[in-house]
Amino acid sequence: MSFTLTLMSINVGDDIGLEVHPNVDQFIRIEKGQGLVKMGDTKHNLDFQRNVCDDFAIFIPAGKWHNIINTGNKPIKLYSIYAPPNHPHGIVQQTKPIEHTVEKGFNY
Repeated sequence: MSFTLTLMSINVGDDIGLEVHPNVDQFIRIEKGQGLVKMGDTKHNLDFQRNVCDDFAIFIPAGKWHNIINTGNKPIKLYSIYAPPNHPHGIVQQTKPIEHTVEKGFNY
């Protein structure tokens, strides 16, 4: 099985962006910072919400809508593992808009 590892920094007051990966499981580890995780079966029903901080791990099953919002006073530093791969190999995406543009052309 192959997978993708991504590193992210979420600025204060920013978020990953509400998203769903229909065929991809995701693991997220918060290294530094604090935020709010929201998940649910539809984008209008995020009925799972938890505060997270340093050393938290989050498992997101395929098909779950999710977002992480930085609620702290410093950037969140995290890494995410996607299986199967969810991003093209070797790509560095400096901003959220660039990431969403690149993902649209990637076959999951």
